[in-house]
Amino acid sequence: MPLHRLTRADIIRAVTKSPSTKHFRHLLPVNKHLKRLLKFPHFEAFSKKVVPEKDRIKYWNVVPGDQVRIRGDRNSTLHEVVAINKFRNRVFVRNTQSQTADQTGRPKHKNYHYSRCQLFLGEYELPSTTGESVTRNVPVFAKRLGTTSPVWNTYLHRYQWTRFARKTVPVLPDLGEKIDIPWPKHEPRLHAEATIYDTSKEEVAKVTYKPPPFSPTLKGLIPKLPTERQFLRAVFNPHHTPFYGDAQPPVEMFLSKELSNPHSRAKKQERWQQYKVYKKDLLKQYIDTEIKANPTRLHSELKAEAEFKWKQKLEEEKSQKRKERWVASGYADRMQTRVRRKARKAEKERQRLTELTLEEAPNQVIPKETTA
Repeated sequence: MPLHRLTRADIIRAVTKSPSTKHFRHLLPVNKHLKRLLKFPHFEAFSKKVVPEKDRIKYWNVVPGDQVRIRGDRNSTLHEVVAINKFRNRVFVRNTQSQTADQTGRPKHKNYHYSRCQLFLGEYELPSTTGESVTRNVPVFAKRLGTTSPVWNTYLHRYQWTRFARKTVPVLPDLGEKIDIPWPKHEPRLHAEATIYDTSKEEVAKVTYKPPPFSPTLKGLIPKLPTERQFLRAVFNPHHTPFYGDAQPPVEMFLSKELSNPHSRAKKQERWQQYKVYKKDLLKQYIDTEIKANPTRLHSELKAEAEFKWKQKLEEEKSQKRKERWVASGYADRMQTRVRRKARKAEKERQRLTELTLEEAPNQVIPKETTA
C-alpha cells in the first residue's frame, strides 16, 4: 500500500518520545507547496528545517530512554535521550548544563545530531593503563553499531530488530565481536490512588477567573475584534506576547453565546419556532397589503394571490441563504479558479497550434491553390 503524501502535521509531530518504528512517513519528500506553508507556521514549538530525504535515517538505533555521550565532550558526560526528531536527525537529551526555558516556562532540552551520539554500554572492569594489576571500573561506549534484519511484528504493529556493538571505546577483547545492546524498557506510568478528597479544599475554593481589563458595558471603549487568524494564533500560542490590540489574552465578547452548543435540540427548536412565527407574520402582511390595494375584489382571490407571492418570497430567501452558504464555503472561489485554469489551458493549446511547424519530408505534399 503506497504511503500518502507528507503533510504539515507530520512535520509538526516529528519530535517523538516513542522508541518504536511503526512507519516510514519521515522518509517522504517535502514538496514545494509544503515548504511554502512551513514558512508561516501556526505553532511555535517546532522547526521548519528539514534535511533532504536521502540523508534521513530509516531505522533509529538511538531512541528515547538510552544513555549516550556526545562526541567531543572531554568529560564524557552521560545524557539520557528524551526525544528524537526524525526529520532533522536530531537527538534531544536531558541533563545538559545549558538548559534554557522557553516562553512557557518549560525547560528546553538541548539537541545534537545523531552522528555525535555514542551509546553507553555500561561499566566494565578493565586493567589499569599504568601496568599495575589493579582493575578499575571504566565506562564503555559503542564506537560502531550493527543490527539484524528488521522484522515486522504483526501483534505489536512495529518493526523489531536487535542492535549490537561491533567496536567499543575502550576495547573489550574478552566479550567477542558482538555485544548486544538491550532496548530501553518502558516504565509504566504511576497513578496515585483516587480518594474522596482527591482535590484539596483550597484548590476548589481558589478563584481562577480573571475579569477582562476593559469595561463590559457600552459606556467604555470596546476593544477591536481580532481576525480569525489572529484569534487562532493567540489560542494556539498562549506564550506569544503581545496578542492582538494589547497585551491581554483573548476574551470573547459574548461568552453565553460562544460557550453554548448551537446544534443542541433546544437551539434548533428555538430557531424553528422563530422561523414559524416569521412565516406567519409575513403571510399576514402580504394578505393585508393585497386587501388594502384591491378592496373591491373577493378576499378569497386576494388571499390566494398573497399566498402565491408569499411562497415566492420564501423560495427567494432560501435561494439567497443557499448562495450565501455557497460563497462562505469557498466554492465560488474554487469555481473561479477552475474557470481561469481552463481559460489558461485553452490559450496555451491555441498558442501551441499557432506556433506549430512541420519539418520538410518527402512524403509531404503541399496542395495547390484552387482558383475560383
